[in-house]
Amino acid sequence: MVAAIVASALFMQNLDSTVVATALPSMARDLGEDPLVMGVAITSYLVALTVFIPLSGWMADRFGAKQVFMAAIATFTTASVFCGLSQGLAEMVAARVLQGLGGAMMVPVGRLLLLRRVKKSELLTATTWLSMPALLGPVMGPPVGGFLTDFVSWRAVFWINVPVGILGLLLVWRIIPPLPRIVPPPPDVPGLALVGGALAALMFAFETLGRGLVPNGVALGMLALGAALAVLAVRHCLRARNPAIDFSLLAIPAFNVTVVAGTVFRVGASMVPFLVPMSLQLGFGASAAQSGMISFATALGAFAMKPMAQTALRWVGFRNVMVWNAVIAGLLVMACAAFRPGWPIPVIFAVLLVGGLFRSLHFTTTNTLAYADVPQPKLSAATSFYGTAQQLPGAVGVALAAAALQASVALAERPAATMADFSVGFLLGGLLMLISGPMSMRLPPDAGEGVVAGRRRG
Repeated sequence: MVAAIVASALFMQNLDSTVVATALPSMARDLGEDPLVMGVAITSYLVALTVFIPLSGWMADRFGAKQVFMAAIATFTTASVFCGLSQGLAEMVAARVLQGLGGAMMVPVGRLLLLRRVKKSELLTATTWLSMPALLGPVMGPPVGGFLTDFVSWRAVFWINVPVGILGLLLVWRIIPPLPRIVPPPPDVPGLALVGGALAALMFAFETLGRGLVPNGVALGMLALGAALAVLAVRHCLRARNPAIDFSLLAIPAFNVTVVAGTVFRVGASMVPFLVPMSLQLGFGASAAQSGMISFATALGAFAMKPMAQTALRWVGFRNVMVWNAVIAGLLVMACAAFRPGWPIPVIFAVLLVGGLFRSLHFTTTNTLAYADVPQPKLSAATSFYGTAQQLPGAVGVALAAAALQASVALAERPAATMADFSVGFLLGGLLMLISGPMSMRLPPDAGEGVVAGRRRG
């Protein structure tokens, strides 16, 4: 029950991200912006999400996980209303930043509410229950977003968060008991400032470099500033007694691999939800509703995999999934580079469906394995660290996809993006996912052994 209620927050967040991607071209037309520039509506949210996540564990310990979780849901819901009322790109970005603040507290703190209630042997089952309702967001997002955009308004894709948020608040308040409060040490303010500044500067550089939004000198300067702050942040966190990011967690092999190899995989995978609806609308000439129904295949595959994930991990093992599943999932994304308007829609739907299956298995594996060997006293730090490692690739992936499109269009001297340009993005995303496979070979063969009951050996 707790997993299902916490998943309502993930449902709202995942629904929001998928409907916004589908509505992006319509938002661009209405606000008078280039569709590729409107990607900042996605990345600004993801940047804010990433910047504030490191604070989430401390906030949960200091003020109570249940109270912080409810405040986060309320903030996310209110910001959704502001997004729907935006009259320009600047207003949209400001509202999305506020929404990111709510999301930064909502998801990791909700996961903490669950993790502190389960045994290690129950972790995979709890993760599956947590993921199943949350995946309804991506399943419903593309068709719902397309329908609302075409027949109501793109603004309605934000307002649908309101009833979901209110229901989530009521369920949390009524059913989930509060966790015992912990008196944490003072927050690592210098570390939080360095980490947040580094992430913000790097994301600004990724979003603007070579895209004409600001002079290239400004973008390069922010890139250098972000890199310098990142170095200082790492040095500080390695020396601080209670760091904003606890790098000692990387000494745990399972956590290390899921963070490092998982981040590379997520960067490539995060390019897909941005590229698919954009390519269908700009490359195929499909309407928002049509592209939403086709994009729906990816989330449908992801949803279908969840009941099978435990069986797959029991038979194959975490290490084999991390290595070989990454290769298969990457090749399936690279196959999307061959999409052209002459392709039969059922074939495109099938490729996206199968790709969703394998990406979903990978995410279930990493989300479970990350916490498999983390001791209870380190859970708050682990949720903050891993939450950042989960969200940062989303911002990088969208910015990288948009940059790849812009570069391909500029090099070919085309007035607008065509399917050939989207192919570049799909190939790049698939390649990143593929190379994360060999990076996972550092996992011991028995990784995650205690998490899956009845694991077959040999």
